[in-house]
Amino acid sequence: MSAPSDSGRPDFGPSDVDALIDDLVRILGPRGVGTQPRTLARASRDGSGMSPILTAQHPLGRPDVVCFPTTVEQVPAVVRAAVRHGVPITTRGKGTGNYGQVIPRFGGLVMDMTSLRRIVEVTDRTVTAEAGTRMIALEQAAWEHGRQLWMYPSTVQSTLGGFLSGGSAGTGSIVHGRNHMGFVESLDVVFAHADAEIVHVSGPDAQPLVHTYGVAGIVVRATVRVEPLQPWRSVYASFRSHHEAFPAAWELRNLDPMPRLCSADTATVSATLPPDEAIPRGRSSLRGIFDATTVDTVAAVVEAGGGRVEAVREGLPGTVRLSTLSYNHPTWWLQKAVPDRYFHMEVQGDALVHRLSAVENVYEGGMLHLEVGYQSMAGMLNGVYRGPEDVFAGVPKLEKLGVRVHSPHQSYVDLDADRIKALAGQTDPQGLLNPGRWIP
Repeated sequence: MSAPSDSGRPDFGPSDVDALIDDLVRILGPRGVGTQPRTLARASRDGSGMSPILTAQHPLGRPDVVCFPTTVEQVPAVVRAAVRHGVPITTRGKGTGNYGQVIPRFGGLVMDMTSLRRIVEVTDRTVTAEAGTRMIALEQAAWEHGRQLWMYPSTVQSTLGGFLSGGSAGTGSIVHGRNHMGFVESLDVVFAHADAEIVHVSGPDAQPLVHTYGVAGIVVRATVRVEPLQPWRSVYASFRSHHEAFPAAWELRNLDPMPRLCSADTATVSATLPPDEAIPRGRSSLRGIFDATTVDTVAAVVEAGGGRVEAVREGLPGTVRLSTLSYNHPTWWLQKAVPDRYFHMEVQGDALVHRLSAVENVYEGGMLHLEVGYQSMAGMLNGVYRGPEDVFAGVPKLEKLGVRVHSPHQSYVDLDADRIKALAGQTDPQGLLNPGRWIP
């Protein structure tokens, strides 16, 4: 039995990996196991390229083998084999929304869950699906039943298991908060035990396993909340300046019914978004998913704030498109348009509107992407990258302004880490699940 070193690396070697590969081929068949360089390289990437600090540390890790279970029943057998040989397991979905957390720091096995995409059931209250199901597929299934997900992430092609393990908020979070706040009804999860099986947990017992980056258990299936479908409209507005757009977003947070999403950008960031006549160049863009009954009120708020409505669109494709222009996606487009120049910090607090100039002045070239969040404003603060010291020197300045900061430039569990580490001590006694995630 392996034991983790002081660095958190399990004590395993090439012979353990070779023995595991033999077992995986017996469990999954030869097509379910990959050791080709291209396969390993693909499993070595995630959203960490958005961080210049993490990019300078690449490679962050590389697996020795990747496996592709096609049924949830295969997952416990894979875990038992990995535990038997002492090889670490990093579980991933699409690998798009994290900053190094789904890259296997010490190698070992990456288990790709994207083939587990069966939608089991949609009811008036919930939808149950396998971990590899894409969130957009769940939203489409809910709409077909006259329902909508409580929330889904801005990366709509991400998977259910990935969103629950590594995500936190998105479209719908203005009303329902983050994904650990009642969104999950139950989970089917596999722990890293020698006799691993699928364990069903529900209600309060399921919540502690949400947003743990897979260090405390592997989600294979989940039941999450839906609600009656509302008549959503995608509204695009523009302003001469984000100093006009952001106060308008502040007012729109109080609509009844509340918005499903509301984002706003500076004219500079707006100009890097995909071309759309509803996002005119040279103007600040405000975009939102609003209940049809509130569209007239939205227009009145926009016009009173000096802006104009550019478009009102109906249908699921329109709401999905707006989702992909929210949260960290505008930063991604900015970095794509101007490579190797900008970094970002995740920020939260009403000071993002009320003390906007001071917030943006914390960093050289500061530009805020704004989101109406759950009970407060949130967003991504972009700045010109000069080095790690300047990035982290800005944190106490932002906190002094009343802004809460979360850094996307580290790959550790840093939210409620003590609780999660204690939980992982029970569910993963050998430290094999995504090891190396504890702050030294």
